[in-house]
Amino acid sequence: MTTKLYYKDPYIKTFSASITRQEQDYVVLSETAFYPIGGGQPHDSGILNGIEVTNVEIIDGEIRHYLATSLLPNTKYVDGVIDWKRRFDHMQQHAGQHILSAAFDNLFGYKTVSFHLGKESSTIDLDLSEISEQQLSEVEALANEIILEHRPIVTKWVSEEELTQYELRKPTKVKEDIRLVIIPDFDYNACGGTHPIDTGQVGLIKILQFEKQKRNIRVEFVCGERVLKHLQRKHSILTNLISSLSSPEEKLEDAVRALLLNDKMQEKQITSLNGLLLQYESKELIRNTEGTIIASTFENRTIQELQKLAKLISAESIETVCILVSENDNRIQIVAAKGSAVEQNMKELLGNVLPLINGKGGGNDTIAQGGGENIISSEQLLKETLASLSL
Repeated sequence: MTTKLYYKDPYIKTFSASITRQEQDYVVLSETAFYPIGGGQPHDSGILNGIEVTNVEIIDGEIRHYLATSLLPNTKYVDGVIDWKRRFDHMQQHAGQHILSAAFDNLFGYKTVSFHLGKESSTIDLDLSEISEQQLSEVEALANEIILEHRPIVTKWVSEEELTQYELRKPTKVKEDIRLVIIPDFDYNACGGTHPIDTGQVGLIKILQFEKQKRNIRVEFVCGERVLKHLQRKHSILTNLISSLSSPEEKLEDAVRALLLNDKMQEKQITSLNGLLLQYESKELIRNTEGTIIASTFENRTIQELQKLAKLISAESIETVCILVSENDNRIQIVAAKGSAVEQNMKELLGNVLPLINGKGGGNDTIAQGGGENIISSEQLLKETLASLSL
């Protein structure tokens, strides 16, 4: 038995139907107003006999309604209620996609190859590799003109032979029961999705951004109430920035640039000062060490700091081997470096002790580093490393 598709009339919000098949996690109905996932559009949500519908999809030619919990055994009939807010949002986004895709096609001949309706925004992929901001502005302007004109959105069932009467925006693979969605004198497209009765109900279209996606251009956009939500979110961010930076909106961009420039200057100063501190620290370690082995443990020092410190020491004292260990949270890290007059291989040295901490490392014969679990103390790791030295 073929399921009657009430979702083709998108304004049906409630319906009753008989159950043609009932499984543990889904039911098949004699008729349904639930839109199954497909064509880039998500499924409808709602309830059947008060139970949440979690998914709707077509499998093996039947529309399956997946439920949060099973219906009572031997249930014969169900009353369905569509989540109208979600449905109307999908209607706005899908119709908006038709308008936007037709605008790209009518103005520049750019073809839409795919569509995805997301939770926050939607995207279309265009069959081209480059696009300009000016072209996007022109497309957006035309799309919103079509919305303001409140053109009807007409659905019409045609046969394959009747398709020759219409100039479709893209060809269809469907051979029978073909449903056209028509915006007169603007867009003719075969589509099974849900749409409002006229373009005015789309409300507004806003292109957010675009990016290269493989060989295509992906355009992200929002329609209807999503435009307002997007504006409210950005307005909240803007208001907070105005307050935080004590700058009027028209000068906010300059204030952010100045702040970023200042941060970069401070980063350079901090990097320079850290370099000086490491130089002083290396000299202090050399001064306070007798012999040719400098060994020390630290807490919460980055591997980069340990490497810089070890390089400074080995460059300053060419007959010295430097072993530095630091404990950071649940990890332990080690660096070994040697001066130019020392023969022992530092990579081989760490290779002897890293298994003690289930560690991994790398480097060369002059300087090597590694890290692992702090299953032994930094002092014990340092002791084992020193014991492996063959000076």
